Amino acid sequence: MSIKLDRLGHIFTEEISKIINEEVKDEDINFVTITAVDISSDLSYAKVYFTNLIDKDRDKVTKALNKASGFIRGKLFDTVEIRKMPELTFVYDESIAYGNKIEKIIEDINQEEK
Repeated sequence: MSIKLDRLGHIFTEEISKIINEEVKDEDINFVTITAVDISSDLSYAKVYFTNLIDKDRDKVTKALNKASGFIRGKLFDTVEIRKMPELTFVYDESIAYGNKIEKIIEDINQEEK
């Protein structure tokens, strides 16, 4: 990823977080944290990775975010100076759950050694 896309991804992460917390009124999108944004090199698409405090509602929150993506994209276009605004697709970030799983395995191994 180029430096420009990386910087733009960080800006999108901050701005999308602000928009979700301050302007989206959907009850299903409570306690959402945007973790990263990957933007395609031609600025056509952006994958927005998120986590949710309540893991059980993962599918419901993903559907609600993708439904609100047009609204979020419009607000993002107002705040970020960019010629072409990419299509936003929200994807649940599995890396945190994976990291917790690895941490638990390491803890179990350390307990067995004692």
